[in-house]
Amino acid sequence: MRLGLVPARIVRGMLVMIVLGSTASAQSDSGRSDEPSAGAWRHEELGRFKAAEANQGVAVDAEFFYAIDNHAIGKYRKDNGLRVGGWDGGKAGRIKHLNAGQVRDGRLYCAHSNFPAVPEQSSVEIWDTETLQLVDSHHFERPLGSLTWALPRGEEWYACFAHYKSTSDPARSRVVLLDAQWQPTKTWAFPTELIRRFAGSSASGGGFGPEGRLFVTGHDAKELYLLDLPKSGTVLDWQATVPISAEGQAFCWDPVAPNTLYSISRRTREVIVSRVTNASAQPRAKVSSELGR
Repeated sequence: MRLGLVPARIVRGMLVMIVLGSTASAQSDSGRSDEPSAGAWRHEELGRFKAAEANQGVAVDAEFFYAIDNHAIGKYRKDNGLRVGGWDGGKAGRIKHLNAGQVRDGRLYCAHSNFPAVPEQSSVEIWDTETLQLVDSHHFERPLGSLTWALPRGEEWYACFAHYKSTSDPARSRVVLLDAQWQPTKTWAFPTELIRRFAGSSASGGGFGPEGRLFVTGHDAKELYLLDLPKSGTVLDWQATVPISAEGQAFCWDPVAPNTLYSISRRTREVIVSRVTNASAQPRAKVSSELGR
């Protein structure tokens, strides 16, 4: 039958079905329709550097970034990506599975675990950033899982103890607030929907970024999740899902360049430099000026 002979009401019905089908398909492709979208948050990739150690995560300070592998660290200049130092504990050494890193007062703090071995053992390993000598460590006597990231805030630390489908239940993963003596004072769970998004893994990376808010990544998805600490209860509040170009893993916010994110692609062994911004946080006058161009 030619389209010109189809009654208008039937054509309208066909168009509605097409639109509804397209919407459902888009929701299926991007995840559950009730999961948070990016909203006003935007990601822009700025550049990439090759780094042989870019397999687990990256840390950054004012001048250098530190690519992190299971038992090795590479130190690179931020301006040109030149490798200027490194450390390697060897496959048979004490360091088994490094993850996220944070630099504070000339020290590189890396989350460490014995994953995938059980029972879980976790520690924070500490290097001098100038010499890349391993200078200290803190071992958790009864860890709540495999430590994937630890974030200093004042005298306290926010840390993620992860669980994986291969050895446990990912729903047991927890974000823990630790005091200056590394003792837990509060714990929070991830939302059930986000646990599903982790797809059998957990939160590989975490960091306090723009607006001082907590962002995390999973193991493989090209997504950055914005989480708020709940005003009440013990489940983190999932606020936004920002598409990024890194395939999960541990990341770090630049301490001297606001909104600048360092992440990795373990597939290509690259460190990725990006900018993450919240359009709704821009001054109204600036937005009006840009719209008037």
